[in-house]
Amino acid sequence: MVHKAPLSGRLAVRLPAFQHRNYRLFFGGQLVSLIGTWAQAIGQGWLVLELTDSPLALGAVSALQFTPSLLFGLWAGVLADRFPKRRVLLCTQSVAMLLAVALGLLTSLHLVALWHVFVLATLLGLVNALDMPARQAFVGEMVGKEHLASAIALNASLFNAARVVGPAIAGLLIGWFGVTPLFWLNAASFIAVLIALSKMEIAPLTRRSRRGGMNAELLEGLRYVRRTPVVLLIMIVVGVVGTFGMNYQVLIPLFARAVLHRGASGYGFLMSALGLGSLLAALTLALAGRQPRLGRVVAAAAGFSLLQLAVAASHTYALTLALLVAVGYCGVLFMATANTIVQTASPPELRGRVMSLYITLFAGSTPIGSLAIGALAHAYGAPPAMAIGAGISALGSAYGLQRWWRLALPVPLSRPLGAVGRPLAFDE
Repeated sequence: MVHKAPLSGRLAVRLPAFQHRNYRLFFGGQLVSLIGTWAQAIGQGWLVLELTDSPLALGAVSALQFTPSLLFGLWAGVLADRFPKRRVLLCTQSVAMLLAVALGLLTSLHLVALWHVFVLATLLGLVNALDMPARQAFVGEMVGKEHLASAIALNASLFNAARVVGPAIAGLLIGWFGVTPLFWLNAASFIAVLIALSKMEIAPLTRRSRRGGMNAELLEGLRYVRRTPVVLLIMIVVGVVGTFGMNYQVLIPLFARAVLHRGASGYGFLMSALGLGSLLAALTLALAGRQPRLGRVVAAAAGFSLLQLAVAASHTYALTLALLVAVGYCGVLFMATANTIVQTASPPELRGRVMSLYITLFAGSTPIGSLAIGALAHAYGAPPAMAIGAGISALGSAYGLQRWWRLALPVPLSRPLGAVGRPLAFDE
C-alpha cells in the first residue's frame, strides 16, 4: 500500500509520482545528497591522478568500488526483499556519510595515501551493494506500480541534474581550494537524506515475511528472470553495455589532461556535459508520460555506443563537449527505460532480487570493465581504450536489436525469446 497526498494542477498529471508524500521526501533528500556524491566522485578521481598520475590506478579504484556489487549484489537483493527498506537505507546512508568524513579528515590532515583511497572505495562499494537494490525497490513501495515509470524518470532527472551541478562545483572548488572541500561537502549532504527518511510514514510501506533460505529466495528471483523473455533480453544488453560501454567515465580525466590539454575545471565541465545530456533525456522521459518500449532500450544502447566511438576520435574540446551531451542523452534513455521495464514487469515480492541482478550486471560488472579499460589506456592511451570498449558495447547493442526485431511478445510475457514476428513495444 502506498500513501498519497493531494497534489493539484498540471504537476499531478505530468508528474504523478509527486502525489506521494513519501516520494516527495525521498526526492528532496536525494536532491541534496546526489550533488555531494558527484562532487566526491570528481574529487576522488582527481585525487588519484594527483597521487599517481596513473590511468591504471583510476581503473583500480573504480574496480574496488564496484567489486562488492559483483560478489554480493545478488544476496543483497534477498536482504532488500526481507527487511524494511527504509531501515536498510537509514543504515547504508549513515555509513556512507562516515566514509566521506574519513576521506575528508585524511585529506585535511595531509595524510592521505593511495591505499587509503583503495580501502575507502572498497568499503563504500560494500555499502552500495546493499543500498542500490534496496533504493531501487523502495521506489515501487512509495509510489506503486501505477506511478513507477514517473518515479523512475524523476529519479533519473534528479540524478542527472546533480550530475551537471556536482562536477561543475567540483571543478571550480578543486581549482580554488583543492579536493578536500568536496569530501566534506558530500559528508554534509547525507544529512538531508537521513532527515527525509526519518520523516517518512512507516505504515504505508510494504513489508514482506521471510519465506525460506537466502539461496532458495535468490534462485526464485533468477528463475523469474530466465522465464521472462523481455527482462532476460534487457539483462543481456545491460550486462554487455554496462561492462564495456559505461566505464568510459574512467577515461574522462585522461581525455581532459592528455588529449584535450585541460585542467580540473575543464574536466569538471566535460563531466557536466555528460550530465546535461543525461538530464535532458530524463526530463524527456518524465514529461512524455509514455509507456516504456523495448525498442527504445536497444536503439538507445546502439546510439550510445556509436557516439562513444565519435568521442574517441575527437581531439577538439568544443566537439567533445557536444558529443558527451549526446552520449549522456542516449545513456540515460537506455538505462532509465530498461530500469522501468524491468521493475514494471517484476512482482513486488521479487523486485529487490530482480533489481539486484540488474545492478550486478550494470554496476557489478564495472570492476571487469574498468580494469580492462584502465589497462588499455595505460598501454595505448585513452582514445583507443574508449574505442575498444565502445566497439564491444556496439556488438552487444546489435545483438539486442536483432533479438528485438524477432521478438513478438504479447502480455503476459510468456513466449520464448526469439519468437519470429514484428518488433513489439513492451506495453503491447
